[in-house]
This record gives sequence, structure tokens and C-alpha cells, in this order.
Amino acid sequence: MLTLIRNCTLRPHHPSPTQQTSLAFARTWHSVSAKDRVLGPLAVNIAKLLMGKHKPIYDQSKDLGDYVVVTNAKQVVVTGRKADQRVYRHHTMFPGGLKEIKYKEMMEKKPEEIIRKAVSGMLPKNTLRDRRLERLKVFEGEEHPYKQNVLSIDKPQPKVQSKMLARDQELLSKLLEREGGSAGVSIVNGRYEEGLGPETKKNMFRLI
Repeated sequence: MLTLIRNCTLRPHHPSPTQQTSLAFARTWHSVSAKDRVLGPLAVNIAKLLMGKHKPIYDQSKDLGDYVVVTNAKQVVVTGRKADQRVYRHHTMFPGGLKEIKYKEMMEKKPEEIIRKAVSGMLPKNTLRDRRLERLKVFEGEEHPYKQNVLSIDKPQPKVQSKMLARDQELLSKLLEREGGSAGVSIVNGRYEEGLGPETKKNMFRLI
């Protein structure tokens, strides 16, 4: 008996086509942190997961998406003056029932609704949108009751610092010397401030 066991070799298990199809149709739980993430691009990524666009079996007419758990909803950020200008509106379907709430008030009361509304705007406006939104779980903080279900954690891409190359910095320095420093550009630790005029940009290309 021992001899038979020693001589046995384990063969690698290859899933059958049926098993591969079932794995492709299985709904995975993704965890996404909204901490210091821009609202717009974050909503786009979440919508893709809810729609199943990352799967090889994606079909726009079928609901093949996954579950998405969003944490730290209160730490999401918006660009520009959206925090002061954005207003959310809804109607109660009664006369005079138009309700408005500003972004800052919504962030204080219901930060989860900000992400939910943004994702809803990214999804196609059809009968599948409500089903997909049911699989979106948004939480204000870090804690949530779905930790055992999460299999994939979405990590934000590292930010690329806008530093000038040494060659570009040298060309710009020569240009500033030639124009007497009137281009309105300051260089600090390899960074430059916006303010280049069209003539300055043309001269930079000529120097190259």
C-alpha cells in the first residue's frame, strides 16, 4: 500500500469548459477605497465593475457585473469649484416638490449618496441599472460587514509628479535668459508654474 502511494504522482487539475464558464459567470466582491480619490474617475471604475466590462463574457444586454464595496466615502474629493457649485435635485412628484441640497450639506449628512449618485450617472439608463446599483455597497468609514466576501482590492494608481526633465529645464532657462525673464515662469525644484505665452512655447520648440 505504501509503495503504491509513493509511486503515485499528482496530476495538475485543469478545469473543464463548464467549470471555466461557471467561474466567469461567478460574481466577485471588490473592495474600493474612496480615500483621496477623485469622484468622477472613481465612479467610472466602479461602474465598469458593476457592468462586468472587465470580464471576457461581457454583454451589454445582460447583467454580468460583480459586487463593489466602497469605503471611506466621506474622504472622496472633487476638483475645481464643484464642492461649492454642485447641487443635487430631486422631485417628490407633488406640486412644489422640487428639493435641492448642496454638495457640502450632502457630504455632512449622507456621503454615501454622493458616490451612489455619481455611479448611477455613469451606468446606462436602462432596466439593468437598478439591479447593478443593488450590488453597490457604500460605507462612510473603513468598517463594513462584507470583509469575508471580498476577494479583490482595488488599489489606486500612484500619482505621477509633474516634474520637468533636465533637458526641458535647460531649454527653458536659455529661453528665459534670451527673453530677459519676461515669460512669467518660475522654476522651483524642477517644477514650473503655468504662464507660458504662445510666443514662449514657439521659441521652446525652435530651441529643440
